Amino acid sequence: MLVYGDHEREVRPAEVLAALRERLRQLDTMPAGIVRHAALVSLFIEAGELAQGLLDADFAERRQDEPGPRSTACLALPLALARAIRYSHSSGFTSYSPIPDEVLDTLERLELPERVTVKMPEGYAYYALYPELYLEAARSLRLLPRPPVVVGIRSIGTGLSCLVAASAGTTTAPFTVRPGGHPFQRTLSLGPELERELLTRARESHVAIVDEGPGLSGSSFGAVADFLEDRGVPEDRLLFFPSHAGELGPMASERHRTRWSRARRYTADFDALFIRPSDTRAPLVDWVEDLTGTAVGPLVDVSGGAWRRKHLPDERDWPAVHIQQERRKYLLLTARGTFLLKFAGLGTYGERRLARARQLSDASLTPPVEGLRHGFLVQRWLEGARPLPVARGLDRAELVARVGTYLGFRARRFPSEPGRGASLAKLLEMARYNTAQVLGDGYAETLGVWAPRLERLSAEVRPVETDNKLHAWEWLVLPDCRLLKTDAVDHHDAHDLIGCQDVAWDVVGAAVELGLDPAEQSILAEYVERASGRAVSAALMDFYRPCYLAFQLGHHVMAASALEGLVPEESARLRRAAERYTSLLRDPAPPAYFA
Repeated sequence: MLVYGDHEREVRPAEVLAALRERLRQLDTMPAGIVRHAALVSLFIEAGELAQGLLDADFAERRQDEPGPRSTACLALPLALARAIRYSHSSGFTSYSPIPDEVLDTLERLELPERVTVKMPEGYAYYALYPELYLEAARSLRLLPRPPVVVGIRSIGTGLSCLVAASAGTTTAPFTVRPGGHPFQRTLSLGPELERELLTRARESHVAIVDEGPGLSGSSFGAVADFLEDRGVPEDRLLFFPSHAGELGPMASERHRTRWSRARRYTADFDALFIRPSDTRAPLVDWVEDLTGTAVGPLVDVSGGAWRRKHLPDERDWPAVHIQQERRKYLLLTARGTFLLKFAGLGTYGERRLARARQLSDASLTPPVEGLRHGFLVQRWLEGARPLPVARGLDRAELVARVGTYLGFRARRFPSEPGRGASLAKLLEMARYNTAQVLGDGYAETLGVWAPRLERLSAEVRPVETDNKLHAWEWLVLPDCRLLKTDAVDHHDAHDLIGCQDVAWDVVGAAVELGLDPAEQSILAEYVERASGRAVSAALMDFYRPCYLAFQLGHHVMAASALEGLVPEESARLRRAAERYTSLLRDPAPPAYFA
């Protein structure tokens, strides 16, 4: 199934460095505390992204990883920031080690490309992968007879390797590599100088291999380990720093799976560090206390679909969710009421989502927002609200009007530049592929009628930051029958291939998920047009519908497969949801959601 996509953007290194220098100055004026620490982490993430972009630009030019004048210089900044984060974290956010001016000076004096491509570090943006976890995981490396060689796997491994190096006490910058080839059979391409230097040092000490994951195959970790083992580095000298303690995914090779089962792996647990510390109050509670007031009860974890117990006590009403991909979220009871703490992203990723959440909340379209603290968005938990599928008192005409107002607001207020979402050609490729996997080539071939129309259709696309998650349970009905949208800030920027689309994508998504018939979909489009000031293309809606259904089908089938042996009851829910999308692909007349 085709579901996921990479998110990347072009930046100008000179502009990024100038902005980082100014923000470093501002850091010196900030009071001690979690807000300053979060700002330090934000600087680290951006410095790591820039280093990755510069290193990948060198790789593209040489077709291999090889030391160059920029290699050490571009890693010096995230390494210095990693040391500052370590100091801030260990001091309880009271102080941090300064960033020497020469770190930036040296990099600015180099000949830098006009533009480089940086990839979104998904762990920081989506999966609550905190730098502090790698600092904690690497603490024991200081007990080794000599500091290890550190190898980071780009993209996110660029910065993560600096954290491991900082925690291990190494005095040199880490190596970084870019594995290539088939996603399940990655290999390294190292130049002779880098290979010689890496192997010389690896034969004298342990090697720490750093990345997030592993995912479906773990082949990036495997590629580095294969390279070293094949050149005489003993397996017991390899130390792995993944983002979770689990095993390799189902697409792993036997060699990699066997090695992983024996490997020395170093991880730190998010809950142990931030939620359930043994001798102090939960740090996450302290982070947000200025926004929520004093806690009067422990944090309640509502991640992984557990939120359904709060809103839908009857399990027969539970929607299917991919519990492995849900953001971390917690409920906190305080003297001021109950608050939802949801991971929204570290650094600028969270800051942008906070700004969007405030705009939506100020327009009374989403729940009230209190603020952001080190990656967690703080919102009021609306006790009296009911999810739309089990709510009463809101008729369909009112539902269509309010959904249209919401989508029109997004279309007017959140325009997007081109290139932040899948092209129509990519969507069609996905739709044909996913449909063929379930319904066969015959059904998929019928979608080919759209191919000659794509160029003309593309001219009608006006991309906006679409909602992309309009399922019925994502809408709350308040006691006074007001309708609010939840989870509304970042699915246009999620780890999938959809991204930002024309608002017609959301019109179709709402029609599918709320069971609107063709006439109701047309009325919804009219409300969107009225609120946004721009007509919704009927041709785009016709094209988007099979694409939307095929995407949801692929997502649910892949999620069901991933959870089959882990949470069979959730896998069954996901398969039932996939069957619904399959039937809609077969039958162009959508059944009503509210029977």
